[in-house]
Amino acid sequence: MAKLLYSATMSLDGFIAGPDGDMGWMAGLPDSGPHPVADDLWPRVGALLAGARTYFGDDPNAGTDAEGAFGGQWSGPQFVLTHNPPADPVPDVTFHSDLSEAVAAARAAAGDRYVNVLGADVAAQCLDAGFLDEILVIVAPVLLGDGTALFRRPGGTNVALEEISSTPGPYPSVWLRVPA
Repeated sequence: MAKLLYSATMSLDGFIAGPDGDMGWMAGLPDSGPHPVADDLWPRVGALLAGARTYFGDDPNAGTDAEGAFGGQWSGPQFVLTHNPPADPVPDVTFHSDLSEAVAAARAAAGDRYVNVLGADVAAQCLDAGFLDEILVIVAPVLLGDGTALFRRPGGTNVALEEISSTPGPYPSVWLRVPA
């Protein structure tokens, strides 16, 4: 069965988006060459599970060849958790209002590959529901000062995570397992 992986690029001060969901900060990051962790991830993803703010939000690569998930390199089934789906169908996108249904559909579509969770709110919901299996964070060398935190769970309890791997470099990463 497909595992749910929350992957995100995060500023050093813990934000995955700037104020009002601004993602333009990512386009301004220096190119440090290949990043093996990120480059090897997208072929292992079989489906995306995104929240509405992420799906309908700011793409720092909008209007370029790099628009879309993983810099435009990935295509496939997407599942969006929202209470307000668009009136017209969108190719390869299914809208759900129920988290359990969205997760089940995304897992079925992903097969033996990852369901990549996009969006802090959906990731927190998946964590709280016991669906989230792994977390991958790539740390960008920037301080945003404000925005959308990697995780925000007011009143939430501590969750001890287990390291799978970590990678040093100009964009260090840490891959963690969420214990069952």
